[in-house]
Amino acid sequence: MDIEEELPRYGAMTKGELAELYMPLASSAGARRMLNLWISKNSALSAELAATGYNIRTVTLTPLQVMLIIRYLGEP
Repeated sequence: MDIEEELPRYGAMTKGELAELYMPLASSAGARRMLNLWISKNSALSAELAATGYNIRTVTLTPLQVMLIIRYLGEP
């Protein structure tokens, strides 16, 4: 089963939008920092994201990147 079959469809979104889904009570900047920290601490997630062209400065996430993050971190 590939990732597209595992997870509901998510479109492209900014890293800030996704971060705010995970941490709705945090400030936008704080939520982004925490999401970046979670990604950097998860070496498997970091490697899969890097293979898609992701880096720490990525602002807009592709649908595949969003699905990878959700697969590793769980539904927001």
